[in-house]
Amino acid sequence: MRHTPLLFLIAVLGLSACNSGWNPMNWFGRSTEVAVAAEDEVNPLIPVSNNILARPEAQYAGTPVAIITELKVERVANGALIRAAGVADMQGAFDVRLVPRNDGKPVSGVLTFDLKALQPRHVPRGGSEKSRQIVVAHRMTDQQLQGVRTIRVAARDNARQSRR
Repeated sequence: MRHTPLLFLIAVLGLSACNSGWNPMNWFGRSTEVAVAAEDEVNPLIPVSNNILARPEAQYAGTPVAIITELKVERVANGALIRAAGVADMQGAFDVRLVPRNDGKPVSGVLTFDLKALQPRHVPRGGSEKSRQIVVAHRMTDQQLQGVRTIRVAARDNARQSRR
């Protein structure tokens, strides 16, 4: 009777040491990576848009600003703030934007933006440089800045860049 528990203990320890299907520790095996099919999540609280009534998104009709006078990239919480100053062709330029090239993806570590603004139609060109000065800022997250070593902002006549 004393030999039965001892034989049972030896059998359990022996099975746990081997790599067989009888070992309870090997029943599920090691984990392996598998591909996951992308599922379209549908939120029942958001109505499905009707293409007949949907309006197309308006295209930005800005034109490149004449020159860039200043470019600063400042660290902010969870990202960076790109601030550019430039001089427009005429007074009254508005809706100034930094428009990313290549869908906002860096090319060889360089992220490029175009400095554009909407120009008024019936305003004569010229005026003092100070009266034509414009400033714009664009915030980017750390995820958007992955792989970016240089930020470049281009205008019509010049470009400026800032490196990390």
